[in-house]
Amino acid sequence: MTDSVAALREINGRIELAARGAGRDPAGVTLVAVSKTHEADAIVPVIEAGQRAFGENRVQEAKGKWPALRARFADLDLHLIGPLQSNKTREAVELFDAIHSIDRPKIAEAIAAEMGRQGRRLKLFVQVNTGEEPQKAGIGPRETAAFLRLCREELGLEIDGLMCIPPVDEEPALHFALLAKLAAENGLAGLSMGMSDDFETAIALGATHVRVGSAIFGARG
Repeated sequence: MTDSVAALREINGRIELAARGAGRDPAGVTLVAVSKTHEADAIVPVIEAGQRAFGENRVQEAKGKWPALRARFADLDLHLIGPLQSNKTREAVELFDAIHSIDRPKIAEAIAAEMGRQGRRLKLFVQVNTGEEPQKAGIGPRETAAFLRLCREELGLEIDGLMCIPPVDEEPALHFALLAKLAAENGLAGLSMGMSDDFETAIALGATHVRVGSAIFGARG
């Protein structure tokens, strides 16, 4: 058994414990294994161990490894968790099954148009900048409801949930609770929140998707 497979089993066990501790069904939490910067040969053992949902930060990097992997494993579920540039929207909609980083009207418009052209329906999350950090992407908490109306009513997008990345120097639970509150206020079930260091806290506060990379694959390749 490789180190990554052993780590995957440990993470899945921790997810189950955290979910049951919160009175939740573990099946309601999707582990997105963040494979960015890791080559295909490092990912294959994790796929063979049963993991199916994977996260990538960059369209170009994902294009280099996932088409071949999908030819071997047809049931993979690929999530774009990093920022999307509008000129990469066509490729993103072709390659990914979910986008977690819708963060401005231009990207929402491009995704809506491209999904229409390709006849594809992706799982979509709006990124909320819960810490209102100027250097970080995302819609401000106070603008979230208006942005969701734009996506739903003007662009016809079906939004599945919200995503956040808490500030590194603040208690993540506060940001997870805020995201959960915003989701509930706007009728959204999906919560993409929690990473290697805090996914159990996120699950306790309602996360439906946790994005775990280094705790499975080790340091970035």
